Amino acid sequence: MTSPQIDTPRPQRADARRNRALVLEAARRQFAEHGLETQIDGIARRAGVGVGTVYRHFPTKEALLEALATVRFEGMAEAARAALEVTDPWQGFVDFMTYAARTMAEDRGLAEATEQLADTCGRCAEAAGLPELTERLVRRAQASGQLRADVSADDVPALVLGIGRAVRGPDGAPAMTWERYLEIVLAGVRPGAARAS
Repeated sequence: MTSPQIDTPRPQRADARRNRALVLEAARRQFAEHGLETQIDGIARRAGVGVGTVYRHFPTKEALLEALATVRFEGMAEAARAALEVTDPWQGFVDFMTYAARTMAEDRGLAEATEQLADTCGRCAEAAGLPELTERLVRRAQASGQLRADVSADDVPALVLGIGRAVRGPDGAPAMTWERYLEIVLAGVRPGAARAS
């Protein structure tokens, strides 16, 4: 008597892995440039594959956006871990904010997804451990006396998203550089900027 066959997932072939990577890179560029208006056929053209290939890897546009958001938030989590290693807590906070602001400002799709698909992006950020890392960065900077005591870790994503929004005019063109906007935001979270009660 033979044992029943157990189905185990087969690893992707090399060409399938290559196509998936091409699709993700093309999608990252398309969404960064054109936002959520990006169409799957444009991604397929840019990747040099058929539309069916895109759908084989990502059955819906939302699944593709989630894969891209996962990569972006994992990058932010890595930046937060590096920032926690910086000796000066304020400089660590600034380093993280700079990475996050640049990412949000340069990726229109991520900025729009964070606003319009908040649950999906929230799951991706949570899976990457970003909320807990942000909390540690904030508490560390506050303990050093360099960050306002009334700033919470929940404020950080709102500030970063605000930068992503503010640097684009109504037509999507830059209205202000993200560096300048970040400079203003950082000045506003320093202890001396707190409002008198």
